[in-house]
Amino acid sequence: MTTSFRAALCTSLTGPASIRIVEQQAQALQPGQLRIQLHAAGLNFPDLLMTQGKYQFRPDPPFVPGLEAAGEVIEVAPDVHDFKPGDRVMAGGKGGALAEQWVVGEAAVSLLPPALSFTEGACWQTAAATAWHALVERGHLQAGEDILVLGASGGVGMAAIKMAKHIGATVIGTGSNEEKREAIDRAGADHLLDPADPDLAAKVKEMTGGKGVDVIFDPVGGDLALTATRAIAWNGRYLIVGFASGVIPSFPANHALIKTYSLIGVRAGESPRRDPELATRQSAALRELAAQGAMRPHISHRFPFTDTAQALAILESREAIGRVVVEMIAS
Repeated sequence: MTTSFRAALCTSLTGPASIRIVEQQAQALQPGQLRIQLHAAGLNFPDLLMTQGKYQFRPDPPFVPGLEAAGEVIEVAPDVHDFKPGDRVMAGGKGGALAEQWVVGEAAVSLLPPALSFTEGACWQTAAATAWHALVERGHLQAGEDILVLGASGGVGMAAIKMAKHIGATVIGTGSNEEKREAIDRAGADHLLDPADPDLAAKVKEMTGGKGVDVIFDPVGGDLALTATRAIAWNGRYLIVGFASGVIPSFPANHALIKTYSLIGVRAGESPRRDPELATRQSAALRELAAQGAMRPHISHRFPFTDTAQALAILESREAIGRVVVEMIAS
């Protein structure tokens, strides 16, 4: 075991500029833990929010951000029997993935399917879990239904497009420029819209034969959320996934009553932690989807580990299309 490794440490809640690459000492494993030599880590919007002190989970600095990664097991605790050194794995957690090594509990680890590379596996789990949990568990999306995906060019948005198409739904995706809309089209969306289009709701209704969409997947929030509600069908389901815009919308209760649509919160990480049966069901579904190579991520930016701050800055400037990955070992 290497006694020290490098980690990307968030030293203050001032965003990407606070990241410093530092040496840390490896700690002895506790029961049920594995040590992974990371090849790559996938960045998620919550990573950026954590460095700004704006996420629901607010660790105090200094801390190592990073929610998901992929690599090779290099050590296991004596009571761990399902994994061994040399296994290629994906892992998730509440932080710590932006480092050369990561110690995690056995339950947070799954084998990396042959269908995915280390770089793809590093940014597959969080977006895929969010899309599956939102569309299957919370939204009950069915084949033949219509769905509007807001922020469709983001990592979670693209996973939602691919999950919806896997289910058999018709997908309308929004992207703020031509490059993003082209990527959304390649991801499989049936229709494309500019979120700034003043006629967005009318165009959605036109695309759906006048009825509106059955499901709205919203990781964006802001004013766009209220615009989108005007395009929802009778008895529709509005999935509140996040607030990437930085603005939390206030939904008019009377509008939800009149159109009888449901506002549904999505907590893809917390929900299975609170519900063991859901955790088992979700893990099994994700293992099968990963083995199929479903929701394969679109990666627009790759950075070496030493440029972790610049990678987070890409999220902050909203330049990413799909996913941003930090590579500890170049693929």
